[in-house]
Amino acid sequence: MKRKWLWSTVFASLLIVLGFMLPQQRVQAAEKTYTIGTDVTFAPFEFADKNNKYVGIDIDLMNAIAKTEGFKVDIKPLGFNAAVQALEAGQIDGVIAGMSITKERQEKFSMSDPYYKSGVVMAVAKGAKIQSLKDLRGKKVAVKTGTASADYANSVKAKYGFSTVTFDDSNNVYDNVKTGNAQACFEDKPVMQYAIATSYKNDLELAKNFKMAMANNYGIAVKQSEAATLTKKINAGIKKLKANGQYDKIVRKYLGNGSEASQAKKTAAMQETDRSFMGLLKSNWGTLMSGLGETLWLTIVGIVCATIVGILIGLLGVVPNKFLQGVSTTFIYIFRGLPMMVLALFIYSGVPSLIDQKVPAFIAGVITLTLNEGAYTAAFVKGGISAVDGGQMEAARSLGLPWGKSMRRVILPQGVKIMIPSFVNQFIITLKDTSILSVLGLLELTQTGKIIIARNMEGFKIWAMVALIYLVIITLLTWLSNWVQKKVNA
Repeated sequence: MKRKWLWSTVFASLLIVLGFMLPQQRVQAAEKTYTIGTDVTFAPFEFADKNNKYVGIDIDLMNAIAKTEGFKVDIKPLGFNAAVQALEAGQIDGVIAGMSITKERQEKFSMSDPYYKSGVVMAVAKGAKIQSLKDLRGKKVAVKTGTASADYANSVKAKYGFSTVTFDDSNNVYDNVKTGNAQACFEDKPVMQYAIATSYKNDLELAKNFKMAMANNYGIAVKQSEAATLTKKINAGIKKLKANGQYDKIVRKYLGNGSEASQAKKTAAMQETDRSFMGLLKSNWGTLMSGLGETLWLTIVGIVCATIVGILIGLLGVVPNKFLQGVSTTFIYIFRGLPMMVLALFIYSGVPSLIDQKVPAFIAGVITLTLNEGAYTAAFVKGGISAVDGGQMEAARSLGLPWGKSMRRVILPQGVKIMIPSFVNQFIITLKDTSILSVLGLLELTQTGKIIIARNMEGFKIWAMVALIYLVIITLLTWLSNWVQKKVNA
């Protein structure tokens, strides 16, 4: 009887536990979170408003689809190229960034049903004589990397005899025309209208004799492994939102009735009222400091890891072993020779394809800094030890000290004095190199600047702020380097 009672109690307990677990599992399944990448400079589809909250047609639409279909989204502003590469590597689940549905993209990704129809327009300097494609012969045209407008420009440039210059950010495209370095630019109509309405109304205008070209549909790209689940949910969500009128409400929120005047009125409320240098600094101070915090955190973690790796590799270069010396030389040669951006993209986008595992952007950034800065650290560690007079080692060995103890007690204390200023200088270099990691979508200081500019198009003022912040931090570190050098040599 006791045994039956025991087993009955165990069985009942299991049923109770399963009863609690199954509903939780259903809730967790219903609330699955998908990581969706997006652009940072494609207003009004994605941009940060005056409160530095990420908004736009794409952002609102993706959140509405998720709510309608019962899943969660983590939207990451990576930049268009970085987002596409991250999707290819399986780092994220999808991309919503005003992405035109093309045959090539349909072969590579699972593309959703169309959610917005657009087309390419041409913008020129206000009052310019250039107003059509025929006027562009022998001229330069600015375009943005990876966009449908860039594809269009490249498809007709031979016919009309113009050349193209390519930029990663819309702001640089427009500024190139504003300054006269390029005579025209191509961009999707709502994006170009937004730029003119907010910041370039006195500088740019739509070409009067150019009709909208290359009509294209925007879609949401999803990795192929999620085609049966996420793509299906997105398509169902788009259909429901269009049917209940919520889709039209989202579009009108940013575009009004589609005219330039209506769009200018809609976007005015999302802009800073004070566009002076101090006004912009005040309204964006918190965001800039958040970006600086990420930059400093990346720098500290990166320099600690790079120092550890650099010291180990540097010491291998001076041990009396040809193989280990070869390992040290090879490491330094490879990672000093690779451009840091190439290394970062390889680790973030290439490695996950090889190991079939996601590599978080922060981890990829730290690994990049560790390998690149570690190679430079190893070089000056190796050089600092080699700079110590060779007679010191001979004297220590003649006193009966083994090689390891001679290195630790005699050589390293002298070599460290030579190396300390280089360590501080390497910290400064690492701080500056973190700006390259914006290509991974990390919200460090440079990426933060891009996000702010995507909203207000005040490139000169915002980049001046970013430059001043870097300059202040680097000046403080330079003073520290000089102070440390004086103390060491005292």
